[in-house]
Amino acid sequence: MASSSPSSLLLPLGSSSGKTTKRHGTINVFDKVQGLMNINVQCSNLDLRIRAREKKMDTSLMKRRDHVIGLVLGVSSLCNIGLFDDTAKAAGLPPEDKPRLCDENCEKELENVPMVTTESGLQFKDIKVGRGPSPPVGFQVAANYVAMVPSGQIFDSSLEKGQLYIFRVGSDQVIKGLDEGILSMKVGGKRRLYIPGLLAFPKGLTSAPGRPRVAPNSPVVFDVSLEYIPGLEVEEE
Repeated sequence: MASSSPSSLLLPLGSSSGKTTKRHGTINVFDKVQGLMNINVQCSNLDLRIRAREKKMDTSLMKRRDHVIGLVLGVSSLCNIGLFDDTAKAAGLPPEDKPRLCDENCEKELENVPMVTTESGLQFKDIKVGRGPSPPVGFQVAANYVAMVPSGQIFDSSLEKGQLYIFRVGSDQVIKGLDEGILSMKVGGKRRLYIPGLLAFPKGLTSAPGRPRVAPNSPVVFDVSLEYIPGLEVEEE
């Protein structure tokens, strides 16, 4: 009796037969398993290559990130130096570093200058009497000013802005005390105005960084220099 042929579906693993067979449209199990093993090895190698590339990219990105952070920190430190300097200047500390129309020597001399009081309540002391003309009502004037609260803290200044303040006198373009005080000055003169609250800022002024607040109807002090009057020539002696 002839022995039956091996099943076409199974071939024992480790069989001495190394041949691949394909019978009745079926694939040998050994070939299928071997193919799966090869695919698995290839996937493992691909996965290792991908991980190695990702690790290399991560390292490169970390180096770039550290480089960028270093640059940012360096620039930030330089900017902060300028920022701190600007903040100190804006805070007005120390106050003697701010430009003024009346320095320490001027302040001492001003103590001996007589005070003048007008009918409106405005008071002033002449730091320097000018030799030019006085501004007619309605004319423009070019002046420098330093505005302070009574304690001496500056809240506004044309000197810090670096430009003359030009306005028309007697036309309600500035506070009443400043208007009245400049009208009786002469070109080239400097004057300290002690302006009472009723002639100052009726609504007050809000505080700014490094600047004091000016309360409504509170007294203020203005140092003013009358530089020139557009349209009027300075009379020479």
